[in-house]
Amino acid sequence: MIRREVVDEILLRNDIESLIGSYISLKRAGSNLKGLCPFHNEKTPSFTVYPADNTFYCFGCGVGGNAITFVRQAEHLDYPDAIEFLAKRAGITVVRDDEPKYEKPSIDKNKLLRMNTDAAKFFHQSLFQNTPEARAALAYFTERRGLSMATIKHFGLGFAPNSFDSLMKFMLNRGYTRDELVVAYLAGKSESGNYYDAFRNRVMFPIIDVTGNVIAFGGRVMDDSKPKYKNTMDTPVFKKSRNLFALNFAKNTGSESLILCEGYMDVIALHAAGFTNAVATLGTAITSEQARLMSRYTKKVVISYDADEAGQKAAQKAMRLLSEVGLEVGVIKVPGAKDPDEYIKTYGKEKFAEVISNSKSKFEYNMESILSRYDINLPQDRINALTELEKLISGVYSAAERDIYIREVSAKLDVNPKSVQNDVERLARIQYSKDKKSESELIKQKTAGYRDRVNPDYAKAPAVAKSEESLLGLLLMYPEHRRRVFEEELVSSADFYTELNRRVFEFVMDAYQRGEQPSDLDRIFSPDEVGRITQMKVGRMQLAKNDSDVLYECINSLKCAVRKKSAESVSSIDDLNKLINLKRNKEG
Repeated sequence: MIRREVVDEILLRNDIESLIGSYISLKRAGSNLKGLCPFHNEKTPSFTVYPADNTFYCFGCGVGGNAITFVRQAEHLDYPDAIEFLAKRAGITVVRDDEPKYEKPSIDKNKLLRMNTDAAKFFHQSLFQNTPEARAALAYFTERRGLSMATIKHFGLGFAPNSFDSLMKFMLNRGYTRDELVVAYLAGKSESGNYYDAFRNRVMFPIIDVTGNVIAFGGRVMDDSKPKYKNTMDTPVFKKSRNLFALNFAKNTGSESLILCEGYMDVIALHAAGFTNAVATLGTAITSEQARLMSRYTKKVVISYDADEAGQKAAQKAMRLLSEVGLEVGVIKVPGAKDPDEYIKTYGKEKFAEVISNSKSKFEYNMESILSRYDINLPQDRINALTELEKLISGVYSAAERDIYIREVSAKLDVNPKSVQNDVERLARIQYSKDKKSESELIKQKTAGYRDRVNPDYAKAPAVAKSEESLLGLLLMYPEHRRRVFEEELVSSADFYTELNRRVFEFVMDAYQRGEQPSDLDRIFSPDEVGRITQMKVGRMQLAKNDSDVLYECINSLKCAVRKKSAESVSSIDDLNKLINLKRNKEG
């Protein structure tokens, strides 16, 4: 358990504006700041940062909380790890108390990282063994792929021997158990209970995170057998959708852009040729999480995918996801080669540098792709091409960019720019209406109890739950309301119908009784629950009046709703109103 005063100090030293500003671009909006939410895709900013109380809330997806909540969501960490992340950022050393309040994780992540490091050493050493298999693996890197020994050592490349237990024996001698090897995906276990090495007769690529830890491996066969690649499955220290190969090197290059490739060898070939800003996804199509990860280290990504149909289809998805997180996107096609590795070997790194510098923008790439499918000398083909291009332009958020693209398309197709502009504006209005409707539906689902996964009881009694949230918002925001409610015992946990809101009330009451602020929500609640609790506060912040009259009205509303739900007598409600009026008279 981490002491409360330490957590308070960590939060004090992690200004939420600078923390979140290191992940996304924020713009001033009165006393607050707004930006595009890093946790869902949106074109209109709905993510708000409140510097006055070091909190944030997204009106689009309902994520909210303080610096701890943000880090838990952005870095996919549990509460103690998020605290340590922020402590390291603030230069604070965290020492946990001897009596842990929370369950220890079933898997020691630090041990898994040590296991991966030891396995990486084993694979690297195996590459230089004097055996026919190891010599063939080394030849694959040096002769077939043209890698130098310096590059092999730089990336820690290795070889998994064609054996069922060579790695296992090595790791068992270092004190690891077979079951731990299975958890780390370094070993497998058959239905009959036999253990075996997960990687066999493959050249090995260690995957290293941005902090320098070996978190996973990719293994490639040296012939045409299938599957060509085998990658570590998700483990407690690795999620393939959240990491990028070679980002640990690329992030330190100082380059203004990153080059996104499809495979390990493309990245290694580019690094060897001096393009050390290259990265690759890990055996899957790019994910929104990987796009957001890249946005932390650069403003532009140049996509360098294979020229085949699958590669170009993947490029379309990458362009969409990268654009959605605010990145400038460029796309290259490597003429006369299937991938960057082959192009550099054939034409040299200077020519590839020219290809990079001549990369097409997302719009240029898509426009060329559309025009290549039509003969614009034919009237119907020209109309079809124009229809596609107008739809493409209507999806551009910037009005200035749209204007430029309208003029360019008009010139290419010999069409009046005003006509194109009218069509584009009409399509943009239709799309805007659809987007707003989708956002409205999302908010409705998050706040009105429809399929409510955060507070499942909401749908059973919406009126009661709404009254509960109104009262809780007041208690979370105002110390004077907490004092009045808890000292005069105006409300108890028995007055709450929904389980989540009852827990929130008890949390606020316990904090009051300990003389503390109800601020460290992440210690008790999940990130989704913290988001809902933050919404309660934000809802009250937006109202002009939150005085004692409003407090009593909320209490009255809650108890009436509960009585109605419980089908109790009207006389008990009259008694309640008398109690409320008595309290008001005492104050008067």
